[in-house]
Amino acid sequence: MSDVEEMDTSPDNHATDNSVDLVKDENDEVVEAEVVEADEEDNFCKPEGLVCFVIAGLSKLTGSILSQPTYIRGLPWRLLVMQRDVTTKEGRVKGLGVFVQCSPDSIEMQGYSCYARATITLVNFVDPKNNHSRDINHWFYNKENDWGYGNFMAWQEVLDPSKGFIKDDNIELQAHVVADAPHGINWDSKKHTGYVGMKNQGATCYMSSLLQTLYCTNKLRKAVYQMPTENDDSVKSVPLAMQRIFYELQYSDKAVGTKKLTKSFGWDTVDSFMQHDVQELSRVLLDNLDDKMKGTIVEGTIPQLFEGKMESYVRCTKVDYVSSRTETFFDIQLNIKGKKNVHESFKDYVAVEMLDGENKYDAEKYGLQEAKKGVIFIKFPPVLHLHLMRFQYDPITDSNIKINDRYEFPEHLKLDEFLKEPESTPPHYTLHAVLVHSGDNYGGHYVACLNPRGDGKWYKFDDDVVSKCLKRDAIDYNFGGVEDIAVMRSCTSAYMLVYIRDSHIVDILQEVSDSDISEYLVKRFEEEKRMDSIRRKERNEAHLYFQVEVYVEGHFQAHVGTDLVLMGEAKPICFKVSKSSTLQDFKISLAKQMGFPASHVRMWPLEKRNNNTIRPTPIEMAENMGKSVFECADCRSSWPLFLEILDPDSEAECLSEYDFRSQVLLFYKYYDPHMQRISYVGHTYEVISRYFAELMPFLREKVGLSANTPLLLYEEVKPNMIEPIDPYKQLRQLEEIRDGDIICFQRADLPLDKMEVSTVQDYFRELYNRVEVIFCDHTILGDHGVAIPLNLRMNYVQMAKAVAQVLGIDWFYLQFFKPNHSRTLPDVPIQHNTDGSLRDFINWKFKHADQNFYLYFQKLSIRIDEFERKRVFRCTFVNSRIKEDKEVTVYVNKDGAVKDLLAEAAGHVDFTDTAKQLRLVETIQHRIIALYQASLPVSELSTHRVMRIDEIRPDELNLKPDQALIPVIHFNRVCDCIYCTCMYM
Repeated sequence: MSDVEEMDTSPDNHATDNSVDLVKDENDEVVEAEVVEADEEDNFCKPEGLVCFVIAGLSKLTGSILSQPTYIRGLPWRLLVMQRDVTTKEGRVKGLGVFVQCSPDSIEMQGYSCYARATITLVNFVDPKNNHSRDINHWFYNKENDWGYGNFMAWQEVLDPSKGFIKDDNIELQAHVVADAPHGINWDSKKHTGYVGMKNQGATCYMSSLLQTLYCTNKLRKAVYQMPTENDDSVKSVPLAMQRIFYELQYSDKAVGTKKLTKSFGWDTVDSFMQHDVQELSRVLLDNLDDKMKGTIVEGTIPQLFEGKMESYVRCTKVDYVSSRTETFFDIQLNIKGKKNVHESFKDYVAVEMLDGENKYDAEKYGLQEAKKGVIFIKFPPVLHLHLMRFQYDPITDSNIKINDRYEFPEHLKLDEFLKEPESTPPHYTLHAVLVHSGDNYGGHYVACLNPRGDGKWYKFDDDVVSKCLKRDAIDYNFGGVEDIAVMRSCTSAYMLVYIRDSHIVDILQEVSDSDISEYLVKRFEEEKRMDSIRRKERNEAHLYFQVEVYVEGHFQAHVGTDLVLMGEAKPICFKVSKSSTLQDFKISLAKQMGFPASHVRMWPLEKRNNNTIRPTPIEMAENMGKSVFECADCRSSWPLFLEILDPDSEAECLSEYDFRSQVLLFYKYYDPHMQRISYVGHTYEVISRYFAELMPFLREKVGLSANTPLLLYEEVKPNMIEPIDPYKQLRQLEEIRDGDIICFQRADLPLDKMEVSTVQDYFRELYNRVEVIFCDHTILGDHGVAIPLNLRMNYVQMAKAVAQVLGIDWFYLQFFKPNHSRTLPDVPIQHNTDGSLRDFINWKFKHADQNFYLYFQKLSIRIDEFERKRVFRCTFVNSRIKEDKEVTVYVNKDGAVKDLLAEAAGHVDFTDTAKQLRLVETIQHRIIALYQASLPVSELSTHRVMRIDEIRPDELNLKPDQALIPVIHFNRVCDCIYCTCMYM
């Protein structure tokens, strides 16, 4: 078991953070252990520091003792020392336990996490060269806030004066701590570094590291700001999203989100939790920007910054022949396996390959020649992107693996020796960015270390946290291949390097000022920021409000179906209302916003009845005016209500009083059997003692009928229940008369027996059975179809006629198919003489995933009754010259044979030979698998396979006894383009 361990720092075991243990001196007096603090640096958030701790009276130490804190990265770091009983090979012995502790004092910082490495040293007073040091590294957080050694050194060895570690019963311990910036606390990146980080959407740290690198390429950022994006879609435009990201990174005080950028890529939430290839993402982004810059003042910026040139060549060694091609590149992939550093990788990149033996080069007129093949660089770009091939395919495991071998890269890189000819300025580069991956091929974490100004001052960009870091942290510790935990975390290594050419570094890293950003962009992004702030505030305060959906009589007039309005389709007038508002205050506010006095409106909540209809119900204002509107809405998230408004033509000064006990609110609909249409005509308050016949004058007047026009009355109970009303009954005699009931009426003096939908009952029955079916042509891939309203009780002929009328075709020339509900595909054909109804055809109980009903059809060239007696074969025709193919659909009687199929096909093809003879073959992947005899019944053939009909060449008709037809495959130049036919041999 390793002696590197965590310690339980509960109060029962040792002192609290701010305390110092007490020990006894030689006279058995209690004294405090001496504490020596490290010198405080001016920078409270420095990346490294030294914790010093002098302990007096060590031999008397019985408990634990805690040093005073040294602040590193804004966190308090201490040394925790104690005497421990430990188990060794020699048995149980006492040891000196030393631990580095990071335990913040404030509650606000309890969610912290911080990676740190430290060297713990026990000072040797006799010879400092013999100091005893041990290294640790650890992720410190609230539950594991200390890490170190339970047996840092044997207790007797520490107390032995000859060893030099104790002097006057005193020892001195030091811990050199190097810490990353902490996560989980309010780390102010802008304050400490001048830069801000980026939020991680799930697995977008690789993208954040790349974006920070592009942002710190200042000349690129300047050009991006100058792209014209005034007319770009704010959601789909990648260039606009890049402008927004750069703007926010430059001016925001907090970490920047990337959701708008990933949304412009077309990514969904799942994509944000998948790690994509950084090199591919870089190329996609730069290509998008380059395309947007064309035709503008910044055209060509991308190639000017990132484009280099190389020459691929093949040079013959024994003849004067050279073949070469100049290519451009925007990044270079370097092989690192078996290479020590970048210089060796470049040597490997330009290494010459000998083409000899069986691999000789075809030098055209010189034939096969020995040659040298390679590449040489012609021009290196100002900004050099090097992708280190850390991830490679392993044939043994048949998967990609990460190569974490040690691979060194310099701060300053010289590439003169790899140029074909010297350039005007030497290709000397300064390291600008190191993109780092921690983990393996299956996942991990990405960070970027950047030298933004090219002055050797490095910063670490780790998602939303940006911090200053040491040069060795950015460069040396990312070489990879080191397993010593004191040096680096396991499997952490650089995978991409960015170098800037020394001759261009001032130009590329030029300052980006406010004047470099167009006024339009500033206004646009500030407005977006303002709107985002409003939406964020609304989300934060959403729990304080709920929605009231107001319907007026105009909504009822536009509705022609059951009930008064169809929730979800009609668009109500919506109001966001404070849950704490009283009903009285809400009514006054609602009336004001609608433009009426409060006395001109009355609210009727729309409630769902037990029969699933939705009708207005009364609310007693006098009893509820002091209640909160949210309580009146039964604490629902939305509250639909009907707002009754005084008729503007009325001479009344307010709505008439409504007696909840003696009156009832009724609504009226008029049905016109000529138009087969029902329409809303109004509402009234009626005393329940009135007779229905007394309502008829009002109803006739509302629809403009003469005074003596007889009427039929019905109650709309629910969609499939319409009950006739006896006009000589009182309203109270109607079963369960309630506010919100609907009375339907129609003329009784019409020849109803001659009308297709003659009564209100017929109309609602027809409406109840009405359904919209989408008919798709199954011969057209991806056909969206046409939506046709039909009645579920229609038989096949009625359905076919209705569809044929829409398609403009005779219904006899249509075939229909039932849908396959597991897939949006046609399934079983529907026989034209079936006894079923449309309800059976569409499988009424099962809707498709998009909540629609589907049927499929195909147009026929023969009548459906004749078609159903035949088998259909789709064949490809090939003439005797094997140059033409033609799709042929052949109809054959079900009791026919192959010869009948060929005879039918002969009338649809063009022969090239006078013999006019055909044969039927079946092919799979261009190979003939069957040659069918003419006498074979077609019932034994599959209609799901594409058959081939070949025209027989005359020389194949009369074969000699020693000749036979052999299926062969031939191809033209490449073996992908193969074709099969029959030849005699």
